[in-house]
Amino acid sequence: MDNQNFNNSSNMTLQNVKTRKPISDLYFSNGDFQNAEVFYPSKMNDIKEPDTKNLVQAFLISDSNNPREKNISSNYQSNPFILANTLEVPLHHLKNDCIIPVFSKDNEKTIAHQEFIECVITATQKAFPYQTISEPEIRVSHQIKGRTPEAIHLNVKDLLEHQKTIYYERMAFIIRIPSITDVVNGNDLSLCIGGVRSYNLENLYNKKTFERFKFFIGFQNKVCCNLCVSTDGFLAELKVSSTQELYSKVLETIQNYNAEHHLMEMKELSQEYLSEHQFAQLIGRSRLYQHLPKLERENIPVLSFNDSHINTMAKDYYEDKNFCRLEDGRINLWDVYNLFTQANKSSYIDTFLDRNLNAFEFSKGIQKTLNGNSDYHWFLS
Repeated sequence: MDNQNFNNSSNMTLQNVKTRKPISDLYFSNGDFQNAEVFYPSKMNDIKEPDTKNLVQAFLISDSNNPREKNISSNYQSNPFILANTLEVPLHHLKNDCIIPVFSKDNEKTIAHQEFIECVITATQKAFPYQTISEPEIRVSHQIKGRTPEAIHLNVKDLLEHQKTIYYERMAFIIRIPSITDVVNGNDLSLCIGGVRSYNLENLYNKKTFERFKFFIGFQNKVCCNLCVSTDGFLAELKVSSTQELYSKVLETIQNYNAEHHLMEMKELSQEYLSEHQFAQLIGRSRLYQHLPKLERENIPVLSFNDSHINTMAKDYYEDKNFCRLEDGRINLWDVYNLFTQANKSSYIDTFLDRNLNAFEFSKGIQKTLNGNSDYHWFLS
């Protein structure tokens, strides 16, 4: 790619995507991918250090037709990407202060949380060697406590720090790439990569077998830190037996992620609106969905959000400063989608990413219903 094409990349306009392309194809117009040194523009190989002052605007489309232009600061707001009962911890805490669970029948160790994070960091650096990559934001829950053998007879109040052991049953993390950004409906998005590990999904009382992880590449809304996850950027059940296999599958997913198509679908959501009556119908039907007989529910698309999430959405429809209704009561589907992902922050770690994906698929289904072609019409009928 020559310098002119690269320098004009910030002004590029997404066209209708007829074929699904990996994220690397966004930057190769001459098809010379096989001879490329890295997965991004050959011009970038001449860059010695990333320029953190002038961040690369990798994707950009004007939202001038949006009836409500939101004035959003480009500075990142440090809100947690998940709340629930989680605690933020640094990577060195996992490395230095936590024990590693084992499979009890053969004493083989599990792939530790920090090993998973480091695999993803390594794969990210491989795929984006000259981009700015943030430190991982790590959140944990369900602390498992123990004690060393010499402390077996001590009271809890008499335990010394070196006699205590801990590890966390569930862990989620994200790594931001703030130098790759786009704007949707006035909201700044940045590329984001992360994963989830839940030991409760493993049978630690058996012999070592394939271990399960969840991994995603998508975007994070800088306004509220909501995550935007699509189908081709999400592995709901990544089964591996080693860190090398884990690294390979993570890197493959990053390379095959179709960022252009994902961004286009999110931008399209901002062009469709629900009336106040339709939104009220959606909220009511979503509550009814939880109590439908099993046979009836099988004929309706899945909605994995519960009453607590739906109540939060109803409240935020009126009160959220970024995604609330317009003055006439209408709300576009991009805002509805963000009401879902905002409510999803109260989910437990092990269901967080699955619900996030469901929010996107559900929003697209409602969009198709508005255009007269979808199985989601029940939610608006």
